[in-house]
Amino acid sequence: MEYESVIGVEIHVELNCATKMFCDCPNRPGDEPNRNTCPTCLWFPGAIPKFSREALEKASMVCLGLNCQIQERSAFDQKVYYYPDLPKGFQLSQAHKPLARDGWLDITGEDGKTKKLRIHHIHMEEDVAKLVHETEGRTPISLVDFNRAGVPLVEIVTEPDMRSPHDAMEFIRALRTQIRYVGSSDCSMESGTMRVDANISIRPKGTDQMNTKVEVKNMNSIRHVGDAITYEIQRQIACLQGGEPIILHTRLWDPEKKVTTAMRSKFSGPCVPDPAVAQILISQAWLNEMQARLPEMPAQKAERFIRQFGLTREEALMMSAERDLSEYVETVINHGIKPKTATHWLATQFLPALRERRQTIADTTVNPDRFAGLLSMLERDEINANAARAVLNQLFEGDDSPAALVEKAGVRQISDASALEGLVEKVLAANASAVADFRNGVAKAMGFLIGQAMQASGGKANPKLIREILTKKLGA
Repeated sequence: MEYESVIGVEIHVELNCATKMFCDCPNRPGDEPNRNTCPTCLWFPGAIPKFSREALEKASMVCLGLNCQIQERSAFDQKVYYYPDLPKGFQLSQAHKPLARDGWLDITGEDGKTKKLRIHHIHMEEDVAKLVHETEGRTPISLVDFNRAGVPLVEIVTEPDMRSPHDAMEFIRALRTQIRYVGSSDCSMESGTMRVDANISIRPKGTDQMNTKVEVKNMNSIRHVGDAITYEIQRQIACLQGGEPIILHTRLWDPEKKVTTAMRSKFSGPCVPDPAVAQILISQAWLNEMQARLPEMPAQKAERFIRQFGLTREEALMMSAERDLSEYVETVINHGIKPKTATHWLATQFLPALRERRQTIADTTVNPDRFAGLLSMLERDEINANAARAVLNQLFEGDDSPAALVEKAGVRQISDASALEGLVEKVLAANASAVADFRNGVAKAMGFLIGQAMQASGGKANPKLIREILTKKLGA
């Protein structure tokens, strides 16, 4: 029998608010343990939660960026369960009246066609404390760090529309891009500001039945999400073929062994309305204000880049994939740099240099003005491509202007035709056999002669002008 997979994901996104959701403690989970705490986030009896307006605004921007319908009325519930990272016995979440419903994102499917994946709802909730497991020493112990307790989150719950690991990975990439664009989170799986759980089941291909699902956790990269789903699909098929039933439970992904392992049975505690946090009422005026804050989103920006700058669709999608990158390339182009030059040098030189230095567009010292200055010198034939690459590397090391670095390195290009004609004459005289080869139809001899001329100039000659002069003198 042939099977197909049915996949949905639940994604927790940590909002980059200044404070926690229900108190004024700083939202800095990475600080020294238990430094950012108060009676509210430590859940002392009698502490009254105070809801953060910034958290609502950041969460609403996420919802709008994911094409969701923000509900006129939403409310918090007590999601009841006991665990050491939640000693009050419940988590404030929105089980019954979530903030938003009915969203969607488009992805490119494995067949190259656009595929719409639906979002069932988005709700707000507070994060729990962090368990730190100490395994060294005579007795393993677990410690609790409350810095993360009360940090504002949104949970994004999809419909089971995904049919492959590819779909899930592309959805997460698209979602991450949208949320980064609206500025509500950095969505880093590596640092934990975005956490993904996948719900996976299988069914006979061609049917629409819904079978028992298994939840998989502990995936800290998009690649791990794909690997975990791939393994779990094969595991479930093997279970069915072996006559073993699929049991509803939660599993963990082991990235070293590349397997999922059983974690616990699936349980769902009661959710009761919380009496201490008021309901959220959204007016149309406030919603209009939030919608007005939305930036130009990636799909819109890519279409504009194609229309305005003449980029190919592939180039436009690459340059609009991150908001910081799209703003950087647009600033460079607005300095008068040809769009094709700007996108080519960003893709092939600048971005690889950033990755090598573990920098981002947001924190690099090479601002778009300096990068545009370098490309301007290249387009005016003041330097050649080799010199431009060398100067680009130096831009990362200090604050000197591109022009100053070019002068310091002595790599300004020679574009004086009269000076280069004399140099070419000497090259032709010294390489009579290559000249004869070229005139006998050996095309690669031209490349050799250009190389000799460049070497004779110390790499400073304008290679385009060298080729023109050689072509003229050889009668090509």
